[in-house]
Amino acid sequence: MKVRPNIGIVNALVRITAGLTILAWSTSKMVKRPWKDSYLFIAMLGAMKVGEGIVRYCPMTAAYEKGQDMMEQKNSEDEDSDGWIQYNPS
Repeated sequence: MKVRPNIGIVNALVRITAGLTILAWSTSKMVKRPWKDSYLFIAMLGAMKVGEGIVRYCPMTAAYEKGQDMMEQKNSEDEDSDGWIQYNPS
């Protein structure tokens, strides 16, 4: 599995900005209420967004693109030589 950048520069900057904002918000909330585990989870999500922006790779985008490629490949296999889609009711 090759991990290549699959998001653009502007998208990466938006992810870094949003991730740092979420991370700062959640850590400030954790200072006031350290017994709540939800703020820790949100902090991890924010940190993940920062990481995605830095390495410019998003696993969800990669999964979506792979799924689209698989659907196109399946549709091209289903087409007949005349361009008609074969229908199998079973």
